[in-house]
Amino acid sequence: MTIQAVIDQAFAAQKEAFLSGKTHDVEGRLANLRRFKQAILDNKQAIYQALDSDLGKTPEVVDMAEIGAVTEEIDVMLENLATWAQDDVFPLTGHFAGSEGRIRAEPYGLTYIIGPFNYPFNLTLTPLVGAIAAGNTAILKPSESTPATSAIIKKVITESFDPEIVTVIEGGRKENEILLAKPFDFFFFTGSPNVGKIIMKAAADHLAPVVLELGGKCPVVVFEDADIDLLIERLTYTKYLNSGQTCVAPDYLLVPEAISQQVVDKLLAKITADYQGKSVGKVVNAKQVEKLAGYLKETKGKVVAGGDYDEQSRQFAATVVTDVEWDDALMQDEIFGPILPILSYTDLASVRQKIITHHEKPLAIYAFSQDEQAALDFITTIQSGDAQINDMLTHAMCPQLPFGGIGPSGMGKYHGKTSFDIYSHKRSIRTVKA
Repeated sequence: MTIQAVIDQAFAAQKEAFLSGKTHDVEGRLANLRRFKQAILDNKQAIYQALDSDLGKTPEVVDMAEIGAVTEEIDVMLENLATWAQDDVFPLTGHFAGSEGRIRAEPYGLTYIIGPFNYPFNLTLTPLVGAIAAGNTAILKPSESTPATSAIIKKVITESFDPEIVTVIEGGRKENEILLAKPFDFFFFTGSPNVGKIIMKAAADHLAPVVLELGGKCPVVVFEDADIDLLIERLTYTKYLNSGQTCVAPDYLLVPEAISQQVVDKLLAKITADYQGKSVGKVVNAKQVEKLAGYLKETKGKVVAGGDYDEQSRQFAATVVTDVEWDDALMQDEIFGPILPILSYTDLASVRQKIITHHEKPLAIYAFSQDEQAALDFITTIQSGDAQINDMLTHAMCPQLPFGGIGPSGMGKYHGKTSFDIYSHKRSIRTVKA
């Protein structure tokens, strides 16, 4: 059977199942989610092996940022879905007094979820949790750049769902093009802005809603009163986790001139002690290793730590570059690797203007200060998808916080109740008493 025929068949089966009302029962959704969680736990060792093979992730990282992120999202849905799915019923007033209003959360229908390579288990399956909780069907396409994880995702899904509810289509560009031509009712994409534009155009052809989780250069703004030890602890962990391949990783560091040397000295000591010239995990492929190496060849800054790499093993050392200017090669695009440029500044007003001018609406912005109000006041003046004060990256794994971008860093948010809401059409119903 050709891939076109496979996709045609899967789409038709999901259409029939959805129109039959098979996904509408809340108890059925809860049962699917319970089975989903159990299948993940049953396959934990295989998931560890897949993510080690693809990205060099340790079991500890997988438990936190891959498996744990998905199962925690499922737990939130299991606890709250029965309440969230209830109709909101209330008396209407004014000209409509005497009648009843009802707002019902109904599923959109067939969803297409496209996963990325950097957190391939988490960022393919966490969006699925919301789709299933809201009563939709889904076709998933995991990233072809992480084949071992793609295979274990397919196994988990096969053990969890009937294929007319959730199906996995493995492959690359050809499969994606066929799927994008299908009249899905909802599109969810995590990846680069360039591909995000392609997804949005396809969704426009079908007049379907779309969520785009993209990227951008996330700045870290250090205030003079910052707790430097806390900064270094958070910075090294979040920057070098997964070899820097995290959409909300700190991309570059902005430090006051007065404390710049102190910050650099402590940062280098921490890298020497904890990383010893090694990368945290593997870069996704040799092509990306070459791209990162190219940045270091082009930069006019000073490489003060790391810089070593091996294309065959896909290792890239934890790297720091100082004396970087805003027009440097490292300051053009999202780095998506374990290279940290450091820029110094003299006043916050100029920093704000530089960020807005060069990297408008990043996916996240981070500020470190012991004066939390001052930090909050500062980040309020700069648009971003989300933000943190005195920490980085971790907000993206919190089910209670909506996560997503704005403008070039994305559109639409998800996690927890927000996931249920984005996958639900809020249908208004008015009842006039007979």
